[in-house]
Amino acid sequence: MSSSSWLRRVPPGVSITLVVTLACASLTARAENTPTPPNVLFIAIDDLNDWVGCLGGHPQARTPNMDRLAARGTLFSNAHVQSPLCNPSRSSLLTGLRPSTTGIYGLVPGIRDVAATKDCVTLPQYFGHHGYFTATFGKVFHDGSIPPGLRTNEFNVWGPAPGMPLPKEKFVQTPATMRVMDWGVFPADDHDQADWKIADAAVNQLKSLPKEKPFFVAVGFRLPHVPCFASQKWFDLFPPEDQIILPPVKAHDRDDVPEFAWYLHWKLPEPRLSWLRQANQWRPLVRAYLASTTFMDSQIGRVLDALDGIGATSNTVVVLWSDNGWHLGEKGMTGKTTLWERSTHVPLIFAGPGVAKAAKCMQPAELLDIYPTLIKLCGLPSKNRLEGHSLAPQLKKAKSPRPWPAITTHNVGNHAVRSERWRYIRYANGSEELYDMRADPNEWTNLAADPKYAGVIREHAKWLPKVNAPPAPGSAHRILVKENGVWMWEGKPIAPAELER
Repeated sequence: MSSSSWLRRVPPGVSITLVVTLACASLTARAENTPTPPNVLFIAIDDLNDWVGCLGGHPQARTPNMDRLAARGTLFSNAHVQSPLCNPSRSSLLTGLRPSTTGIYGLVPGIRDVAATKDCVTLPQYFGHHGYFTATFGKVFHDGSIPPGLRTNEFNVWGPAPGMPLPKEKFVQTPATMRVMDWGVFPADDHDQADWKIADAAVNQLKSLPKEKPFFVAVGFRLPHVPCFASQKWFDLFPPEDQIILPPVKAHDRDDVPEFAWYLHWKLPEPRLSWLRQANQWRPLVRAYLASTTFMDSQIGRVLDALDGIGATSNTVVVLWSDNGWHLGEKGMTGKTTLWERSTHVPLIFAGPGVAKAAKCMQPAELLDIYPTLIKLCGLPSKNRLEGHSLAPQLKKAKSPRPWPAITTHNVGNHAVRSERWRYIRYANGSEELYDMRADPNEWTNLAADPKYAGVIREHAKWLPKVNAPPAPGSAHRILVKENGVWMWEGKPIAPAELER
């Protein structure tokens, strides 16, 4: 409506000045009552299992900053990844699609090289399309998965992602010669750590945000991914090595698991428990993992303090997650890429507007749920084709019912279904595992062959993905497929006699 036509609708005898004044007051009141969209602080951690204070995964864990975040928000104590490997886990979270839907199972390819995800709108893109300023620092997408020329299509600002510092020579001469397969006191100065530099960049960004937009700032920390390095002061927070508590293990633990369970982590660079024992490196590794986690936690604290410093905490949704867990001797191994609890169980914490404080949800949740949850919390339009489910009801009331289990996939046709009580695993060759996680949290007794649990298996099997896409073209690293009746690992046939026990 034009200004002249609007004026013609003013009743005779009414002051134009009065009408304009009332109109402006109405507009001002409306603007003041319109809530500002919440910001998002998105914190990713690499290879952190449940060795977090608030999760109680290790009695000597020291993570005061993750604990304080959990205290002012909601902790999901039964959260699980979509894949126990960096690239497929992160790709799934950021696209909202399962690995079994996209065919992204290995460390490559990246999402923009795969037909199913080439043109999908990622989580940061979705927020950018809805008026948010977006920025990323450190490892959020898997390293190298987004070509340099496409990075500003994902985020407005693609900040530094420094790699881990390495000494001139390895401290620990593991069977694998990979430089990153290492742990110990290094470097001397915390400022030389990748995570310090990542936190620095994120803090500087938080201090210089655009004023006219809400923000979505993603910060991806590298520790405790190997190499598990931290300076001496972080090691000094823990008892001497002979007083370090080791995770519980059981002799002959794997006697009741299918041989196929070992195909998923065939000839990996991470050492077996047998080697750690022989080399007297089990306790040093556990201590290094704890120390590097505590250092990384201190950098989370710096970012949270910066959020407080700019006065944005009350209107910022913070979500913290890890891309996969990590074994430290359990099931006779170190590393990941299994469908057992140690590989799949990770921290997941939400805090901020719309989130209950000091709450704990024990129902299963998936990293896949983060995308629709953030959309809901921030009041954005819903998005089609997301395969996760919003956690908003549980963030309002932790005991709200949730019918879905958490599903983890590694390579074609291998899935774990985690409910509140049970873990059911079915491998691509049809072999199975079943664990009562209440009675047997260490997964020492496979119940799958016991007929009295057939009903439990049927109930969980109905959630197995109906689509099992083949590996995307160009897939490499930790890829398992069957070709002409022969199981192939990274393109080479598996000989059972060569299984690394």
